[in-house]
Amino acid sequence: MDNGMEGMLDTYLFETNSLLDQLDEMLVKDEKVGEFSSDDVNEIFRIMHTIKGSSAMMEFGSLASIAHHIEDLFFYIRDKGIDSLGAEHKKELFNLMFRSGDCLRGQVEKVENGEPLDTDMDSFSAEINLFLKKISGAATEEEAPVQEEAPLDASSASLPDDKTAVCFLHVFLDEGIGMENLRAFMIINALKECELDFRYYPEGMESNSDTCAIIIEDGFYLAFDEAELASHAEDILKTQGHIRSYELLMVPTEEPVASETPKEVPEAAAAPSAPAPVASETKQPPQKAVASNAPVKQSLISVNLMKLDSLVNIVGEIVITESMVTSSPELEQLNRDSYDNFMKSARQLRKLTDELQDIAMSLRMVPISGVFQKMNRIVRDMKQKLNKDVRLTLVGEDTEVDKTIVDSIQDPIMHMVRNSMDHGIEDTAAERIAAGKNPQGEIILSASHTSNEVIISIADDGKGMNPDKLLKKAAEKGILVKPESEYTKKEALGLIMLPGFSTNQTVTEFSGRGVGMDVVKKNVESVGGSISLSSEEGEGTTFTIKIPLTLSIMDGMKVTVGSSIFTIPIANIRQSFKITTSEIIRDENGNEMVERIGGFYPIVRLHELYGIQTDITNLEDGILLWVETSDRSFCLFVDDLIGEQQVVVKPFPAFLNCFELKNYGIGGCTILGDGNISIILDILSLHAAALENV
Repeated sequence: MDNGMEGMLDTYLFETNSLLDQLDEMLVKDEKVGEFSSDDVNEIFRIMHTIKGSSAMMEFGSLASIAHHIEDLFFYIRDKGIDSLGAEHKKELFNLMFRSGDCLRGQVEKVENGEPLDTDMDSFSAEINLFLKKISGAATEEEAPVQEEAPLDASSASLPDDKTAVCFLHVFLDEGIGMENLRAFMIINALKECELDFRYYPEGMESNSDTCAIIIEDGFYLAFDEAELASHAEDILKTQGHIRSYELLMVPTEEPVASETPKEVPEAAAAPSAPAPVASETKQPPQKAVASNAPVKQSLISVNLMKLDSLVNIVGEIVITESMVTSSPELEQLNRDSYDNFMKSARQLRKLTDELQDIAMSLRMVPISGVFQKMNRIVRDMKQKLNKDVRLTLVGEDTEVDKTIVDSIQDPIMHMVRNSMDHGIEDTAAERIAAGKNPQGEIILSASHTSNEVIISIADDGKGMNPDKLLKKAAEKGILVKPESEYTKKEALGLIMLPGFSTNQTVTEFSGRGVGMDVVKKNVESVGGSISLSSEEGEGTTFTIKIPLTLSIMDGMKVTVGSSIFTIPIANIRQSFKITTSEIIRDENGNEMVERIGGFYPIVRLHELYGIQTDITNLEDGILLWVETSDRSFCLFVDDLIGEQQVVVKPFPAFLNCFELKNYGIGGCTILGDGNISIILDILSLHAAALENV
């Protein structure tokens, strides 16, 4: 596939997925009130029209076919009004639309994965058509015989009485399609969307069902004042479905003009199409036919994520180069005035570099609302399958996170919402009433951010967790590493994060297989985040995820250990201090600890952990850094502090993955201003390597 087609496919997938997400949001919102708003009916019609057109343009027939049938359905609903449907029909319509959205999304996923699309969508299309006939009262007319009279010849056609028309397009629809007047009017609307100036006959077909017989027998006419407009209309007719044939009829002048031979619509046009971009791609007709309104200036564009990645990488290189220039030892050879001028320019460069970096990073930031809104659908489907009355409350949807991180945390959030629905919320309303709770359960999904991280919480008001039961279950599975009595409440709750741990007695489609929370934890930690939970029996459970705002550029503190230089994220540092020997405390195992603000924290000597030669081994001679991440706090012993610097995080080459550097507290590396490489420490994995695996 060439670059042009790849770009078109990327655009198609992005737009189609966005439209399907929008469709899901509308359906969930409208189902809660049990009613489609007129605006949503129009919007769903537009969404399906767009998907139909773009799918036909990309030659994805199954997608175009389903979208076309749904478009027909909502054209009728839009024309007759949503109030024409009864309560049962509306309920059936909601279920049909949710299934239609899933069907379309399934086909899109096949496109994304390079799999062949389904070729037989007749059964689902028939289901949509059957519902349309049900609400239109046309089910009894399905078997009515259709007249097989041939269309009139152009020479014998009785043209409509239109004094200004110079030509007509005479259009015949497929036989037996039903609701011919509405289908003809949909074709007319497609032409109007392309801003063509014309008139149509019979008039009033959109509101007069009696015109069906006329259209079946004699087709319908489009009248044009200019032949060029008719030519443009022909191009558009080729993209419309349900058209059997059409012919161009010129109005006779002095001598009768022989009409052109009726043109059969190309076979490709028989498939539903009407690509969305037709209006913009078709050459504009003369000014007479063009709307006088000035075009609206477009203020938003979509950008390929790979281009943004390249931009961020270039900005990172600029940050590194700027640091190398300003720290060059050759600057010491300049005289005072030259040095001052250089540093003035360097400060201005630093300011511009910081602004460029902020803009580049902001381009990658997207609201987390897209992920949050998808959870509405998860809760809706599980409510029906589990027969639980639960509402989902969203807080902080506008919180922005790096695009890469958003993609990585969608599955963890979904799993925890499902976990809250399945495990957390009580099985029946009677249980909740007996516990003094609202019969309707609640799950609160919230997001907020600090200066350097995003905090996401999933809280339910369900039955909570019993630490003793968790310990007993873990003991049965043989996954305890110490006696039950030595486990704190927090450690007991953390057992659900272990591989293979499940409290479900039976396996369901949602849980009970022992696979889930351990994967959630790994996915969160893979993007530099952490996950914790708290629970009170009878009150509910809260999962808390902390993730960095971005993974590319961060503020770091450079420290020395022997001849090595390490970088520690500023976000993880609480305090730096020096101590005396008398302040050192040893636990029962002889491990060094220090007291800070009423707590005792273990000391990790980096030179011992990594086997680095250094002259500074006495705690009084070096510096302690009090660091924390998630719920873990400890102190790092280093030789000295160099200073704070903004660094660009560089991942290690792929061939180093076999060494599992992450397990040794190493999160990546960065290039310093002098060209040397500094190891970036991952505080969470460093704690595990130094204190949990001893």
